[in-house]
Amino acid sequence: MAKLIRNRRVVADNWLLLELGAGGALPPVPAEGDVIVPLTVWLARRDALAVRLGQTGVWLDSNEGAETVAADLRRLPLIAVRFAAFTDGRGYSTARLLRERYGYSGEIRAIGDVGRDHLLNMQRCGIDAFALREGEDAEGALQAFEELPASYQASVVEPQPLFRRRVAG
Repeated sequence: MAKLIRNRRVVADNWLLLELGAGGALPPVPAEGDVIVPLTVWLARRDALAVRLGQTGVWLDSNEGAETVAADLRRLPLIAVRFAAFTDGRGYSTARLLRERYGYSGEIRAIGDVGRDHLLNMQRCGIDAFALREGEDAEGALQAFEELPASYQASVVEPQPLFRRRVAG
């Protein structure tokens, strides 16, 4: 079973990530177990997915915004945000919008090109689970969360900027 980082701990990943087939073909969805489906599958089969045995999450590609699932947030225990390349920052905005604008409290998972160097910033935007790219050491990547003990800016994790936190306490 694959490993991932969730809430700053390395855990087993019990979710099956379903990818679109060749030519954009919708994949078969197993009748049981926890699955993460592409947005197109969710939109096409939302009602059928809601009654299957097991939980269903959805993953958003970098060009698919948080507003596409805003009406379904109560039904989704997990939303995965796919980072196609480490240089594409749209997933950061998607995660932050899910948390701050839409009040999403479920798991937001980073998938795709997710490396150690981005974990802290991803967490500050509201992402709480990380499926690292192939070859990354999950145990070693945990150190990324401790490298910068304080941040100047406000974030999802720390809504007050540093100067306000210092004045208050």
